[in-house]
Amino acid sequence: MQGKLVEAQKNLRAEGTAGGQLVKVTLNGAKEVQAISIAKDAMDPEDPSMLEDLLLAAFKDASQKADEAMAKVTGGMGAGLNIPGLKI
Repeated sequence: MQGKLVEAQKNLRAEGTAGGQLVKVTLNGAKEVQAISIAKDAMDPEDPSMLEDLLLAAFKDASQKADEAMAKVTGGMGAGLNIPGLKI
């Protein structure tokens, strides 16, 4: 069972976006960053905090999607277990 869970975490991909897809963050099921995409329009040298906010929002979006996808993948696999990082 643990092997299946680890495999599911590795193979799962969840993409979060922010700013109308100006910033995209892709996480795996273990919430490890797999990719980051930043559109040229998201980079304003006069306002670097805007890009920081977009990155945070995209990461949070991807994290929520990863949680939801892992919950579907695991189904009842871990029912009753208290596994840190998994909301099952």
